[in-house]
Amino acid sequence: MSDYNTNKKIVKKEISYLGRDFSSIRQNLIEFAKTYFPNQYNDFNESSPGMMFVEMASYVGDVLNYYVDNQYKETLLNYAEEKKNVYDIAQSYGYKPKTAVPSSVELEVTQTVPAKSDGSGGYIADLDYAGVLSTGAVVTSETGIDFTLLDEVNFKVSSSLDPMSVEIVTPSSGNIPTDFILKKNVVAQSGTTVEQTFTFNNAKKFDKVTLGNKGVSEIVSITDSNNNTWYEVPFLAQDTVFQSIENTSLNEPTLSSHQNDTPYMLKLIKSSRRFITRITADDKTEVRFGAGVSDNPDEVIIPNPDNVGSALGFGVSRLDESFDPSNFMKTKTYGLAPANTTLTIKYRYGGAVEHNVRANSINSAKDVTFTIDNGNLNSGLVQTAQDSLSFNNVLPATGGASKETLIDIKQNALAMLNTQNRAVTRQDYLTRVYSLPQKFGNIAKAYVIQDEVNQMNEQNDDATPISNPLALNMYLLGYDGQKKLTTINDAVKNNLKTYLSQYRILTDAINLKSAYVINIGVKFSIITNRGFNKSEVLFNCVQAVKRHFDISKWQINQPIVLSDIANEISLVDGVASIVPPESGNPDKQLILIENKATISQGYSGNVYDVEKASRNGIIYPSLDPSIFEVKYPNQDILGKVVGDI
Repeated sequence: MSDYNTNKKIVKKEISYLGRDFSSIRQNLIEFAKTYFPNQYNDFNESSPGMMFVEMASYVGDVLNYYVDNQYKETLLNYAEEKKNVYDIAQSYGYKPKTAVPSSVELEVTQTVPAKSDGSGGYIADLDYAGVLSTGAVVTSETGIDFTLLDEVNFKVSSSLDPMSVEIVTPSSGNIPTDFILKKNVVAQSGTTVEQTFTFNNAKKFDKVTLGNKGVSEIVSITDSNNNTWYEVPFLAQDTVFQSIENTSLNEPTLSSHQNDTPYMLKLIKSSRRFITRITADDKTEVRFGAGVSDNPDEVIIPNPDNVGSALGFGVSRLDESFDPSNFMKTKTYGLAPANTTLTIKYRYGGAVEHNVRANSINSAKDVTFTIDNGNLNSGLVQTAQDSLSFNNVLPATGGASKETLIDIKQNALAMLNTQNRAVTRQDYLTRVYSLPQKFGNIAKAYVIQDEVNQMNEQNDDATPISNPLALNMYLLGYDGQKKLTTINDAVKNNLKTYLSQYRILTDAINLKSAYVINIGVKFSIITNRGFNKSEVLFNCVQAVKRHFDISKWQINQPIVLSDIANEISLVDGVASIVPPESGNPDKQLILIENKATISQGYSGNVYDVEKASRNGIIYPSLDPSIFEVKYPNQDILGKVVGDI
């Protein structure tokens, strides 16, 4: 057989890809026909049969381009319009759209207990009859809106974190008290709490269920048939979850001494029973589980250098082999898939503007568990104490709103993308610190700066401080029972360390330290306008200074600007002028700031040279992070009227 060589002429034709609409595509097709088929067809009249096919092809091209452009636009969060696409992109960024925004309110919970003798002729509240109101109690407003208590109310204890007020009930017939009213405040959230059960047979990877109600605001709990708890995580690969335990001598022998200020300890536990939630386009909540299908412990089946790629024999070098990622999927690394069990899902749904009910309207108990340990107590008094439980909202409920609009979701998702729920910037760390739930500790002030290390100078052996890029110093302070600044105890620091471990960058080291408190006093003198009551004007001036030094407004390392204080005093009605105080004021300052440091008088003991720290009417804090505090404003703010005009 002979071989034949066939020479084929390859013809390359120029094609324009710039035309995307009907007219551009039509013109390109006409130019193409004129260029490559000049003899075959040259009738480009609008009514010719050939132009019918050209325009039909242009029509198809225009439609296809429209849908290509539209589909691409729907992949960009800023330009997406379809609700499903906006939801999917936002959740891939880590932001979960809010399909319901419940309102919040602070409820005043009261209980009456009998009085008992204190052994010295006086009377105190008999806390043996004090009860405990469980978390999740439901109360109802006059308009029928349910509110759920987010924390336990324990009338047996009172602390700076969870204060309790006690009022005496004295009968009109005598001076001996018969009862005491115990009062505590607790936060409640609106919404309806329901339970749904789902039965699972064979294990299925990444199984999911959809809750029956729209606008779910919170998954309260998920338990299975064996009373195992399932935990919500932000993503299934996270195998650690937060759990709170009571700070008792049994649970925390070394930190239980701080249980009044830190009643609960925050712990990280590993759990294979976990789930995530996603919001669907119809505003329902989807609960998704992991891919684990084995009951063996993770330590046995998690891939390691000996069993990754199980088709390979043990002891053989496999450095150049490719491993099957599905081996990882068969472990509980992404959570356990529920199998042969029934899950009970308790969740809360609902939220609207109508949930912002008026004050004094939430007072009916609907589903509460109030227990009193009645070991050897009088059963009649126990029943009276239980019946005395009451609720009221002194302030109206706020925060309730309809679901987020698509524009809101887009903006919030873009903000979430910057940090991906991680602490990156200084503000991220501060936000995380202040968001630590109060039951784990009371953190009032926080300040974050770069750590410094001392570098020895080889020439003169001087230590030069330089910033340490791998460490941060976090300075903290808390409140005591009278809302005065105090140092943070070790239990709170331990909880904060556990909390931040899930959000900080791996290379960031955080040193938890206590900031310094500089106690100060304020002196000023004024001249009043004639015709005004001098005592009243002076009282109003002192109140203005108190408001200026309200500790809730002050931050660590905030300087004192004397002109701001003088300006607030001058704005008080009846003040004609501010003059320098005479005693202890050699520089004739209009506002005199003095350091208060006597420990026996209740001050911090930190001595500070205010005069040397002053420059151009501004008193600067120390280089070591510190905060100014007027600890006893009633005695440390002194004003004087020296005349009138």
